[in-house]
Amino acid sequence: MKHQARQRDVNVYRQGRVGDPARGRQTLRKYVERWLPSHVIEPTTREKYTYYLSAHILPVLGGLRMADIFPEHIREWIAWMQREGRSAWTIQYCKSSILNSIFTTALNDQVTYIHPCWGVKILTVPATPRTIVTPEQFDAIYAALPGADAQLLVETAIETGLRWGELTELRPGDLDLGSRMLTVSRKVIELNREFHPDGKRFLVKQYPEVLRSFRTGIH
Repeated sequence: MKHQARQRDVNVYRQGRVGDPARGRQTLRKYVERWLPSHVIEPTTREKYTYYLSAHILPVLGGLRMADIFPEHIREWIAWMQREGRSAWTIQYCKSSILNSIFTTALNDQVTYIHPCWGVKILTVPATPRTIVTPEQFDAIYAALPGADAQLLVETAIETGLRWGELTELRPGDLDLGSRMLTVSRKVIELNREFHPDGKRFLVKQYPEVLRSFRTGIH
């Protein structure tokens, strides 16, 4: 077995590939243990990656050596996911976001010499139909809100299209009464305490630059 591994390493060098072939003999699980902590992503994305890796990827592919993972193994994994009843969205997220990121880094670091996800097709994720409330339904919801503050919050959400995390982080200083411009520069995200730097539930994230500004009807 060791002789076969050495011979394969020799063949790799003869084919003009560079890097240390021994790095490709580590398993996907072992590589992910080093890759994930240093991969630059948002805290919420890190939480999602950790869950999907544990639940859907590593149970099937984790024991394979990096250099031994080929497109056929990705296709077999996709077929397994389909048999397990996983949604097209879950398969797409695991393959196109997580596995693609892992093997792009591994290829750049010369841990592998091919990208096993390239060229592997998956099912198209069906579009989710949107339910839009009628004016009458909105009037009923608006009238049922507990007070003027809640109504103002809903009005701001509708007029600006802000995400909930952005809306709840608005502060008086974000509104310029002279120009009636509302500036969005931060948002709050909810995390599992394990992924929060201070072990808390909510994390306020500052945008690197001002995301957007809105002219409001506030006087």
